[in-house]
Amino acid sequence: MEISYESLGFKCGLELHQQLEGKKLFCNCPTLNSDKEPDIRIERKLRAVAGETGAVDIAAEFEMMKNKKMLYEGNSEDVCLVELDETPPEPINPEALETALIIALLLNAKIVDEIQVMRKTVVDGSNVSGFQRTALIAMDGHVGSSLGKISIPTICLEEEAAQKLEEGKDFVKYRLDRLGIPLIEIATGTEIKNPEHAKEVASHMGMVLRSVEGVKRGLGTIRQDVNISIKEGARAEIKGFQDLRSIPKVIEFEIKRQLDAINQGKKISKEVRKAEHDFTTSFLRPLPGAARLYPETDVLPVRIEKSHLEKLRKNLPKLIMHKIEDFEKKHKLPHDISKKLIENQFFESLVKKFKKIGPSAIANALVNIPKEIKTRFNLDSSKLEEHDFEEVLSYLNEGKISKEAVIGLLIKKIKEENIDLRHFESVSEEELEKEIKAMLQEKPGLSQSAYMGLVMAKHRGKVDGKKVMELLKKI
Repeated sequence: MEISYESLGFKCGLELHQQLEGKKLFCNCPTLNSDKEPDIRIERKLRAVAGETGAVDIAAEFEMMKNKKMLYEGNSEDVCLVELDETPPEPINPEALETALIIALLLNAKIVDEIQVMRKTVVDGSNVSGFQRTALIAMDGHVGSSLGKISIPTICLEEEAAQKLEEGKDFVKYRLDRLGIPLIEIATGTEIKNPEHAKEVASHMGMVLRSVEGVKRGLGTIRQDVNISIKEGARAEIKGFQDLRSIPKVIEFEIKRQLDAINQGKKISKEVRKAEHDFTTSFLRPLPGAARLYPETDVLPVRIEKSHLEKLRKNLPKLIMHKIEDFEKKHKLPHDISKKLIENQFFESLVKKFKKIGPSAIANALVNIPKEIKTRFNLDSSKLEEHDFEEVLSYLNEGKISKEAVIGLLIKKIKEENIDLRHFESVSEEELEKEIKAMLQEKPGLSQSAYMGLVMAKHRGKVDGKKVMELLKKI
């Protein structure tokens, strides 16, 4: 049965967390995620403190009650005394701040006049100090979507947490290389209409972030949290999404979980839950509130000058979606191919070098043919290197082979076989025309597609299918 999300009182918002490149947020350690053997090891016991309101946060108190020992390890290549909470933080990283401001402007947000760093109580061990430093950068932004405008109430710049390695009955172990990496946090409003809409909005926001220099790329550098609620239910913050495709399925499960509990008369509490691999969710901790925030007195506030914002506004980067549109028009390529090649400098260099064969044939060789080799011939096309493509496309550009021969030559490259171009020499148009006329006399009355099949079977890899069809129509 199809669910009416509107009648359920469905509310949904996203929180996106994106790591930035360069130095860490409050020290000069690089954000390289060192995988070297740890030469730093420390141990801590953390406790929750009262926030600015005078109360202790419920989630922090919940974690403290576990009474676990926190073990930390890291390498001095990207860990210093700031991460160990043994020395005060340095001033906020200006490059990370500028990147955050650019992202905020692209999201149509209003930048705050003065940036004040706050402490957010976190005692699950993911921060050695027992708190995370965070700063409000901008407010009241928005983006468009297929189902209307999505508001962005807050954009923050904060330090990334340490990475959990293992957890036992009385301890939790963390790696410190990730701790302190600049992290931009973007919170949307609750205008998201349904699970698929949530995926669309997350995808669009990810595209905006990838459009900006200084943003980290790769697995684990961006995370999405989804906040959802329904009438008679309770707000759930779901963490742990790595794949956008899982967002709709996890939301659907959480809605079903809450509806089942409501129907059984069970009380539903506000919770933080984890997205599992099978698209279910599991309890992590109670939902935190405002009681966990208090001012950071070791970092001075930063004034944001209007003149600097105007300079940034005039030089905002072009969004990837607009770059793709320009790329499509420039090279006359389909949208899905353009998305794959938009940042491929090798493609651009081949287009300039091999002007006779055109962008379409080059794009096909780089994108479609490797996939066909993998699925149709069960070969590892990742073995192909740039010089392999360049060599084969040079034969095509010089007219020594036809387009159909490209896949055969690339297969030979994967198998590391010697190439004899005599086996791939293209048949001339005159020779092909004579052969088609002779075939029509020998086997009259066949369909055009039948003649096409006979020619292609005889000269596979040596003739252009499009040219064969043109000659058949002509004759």
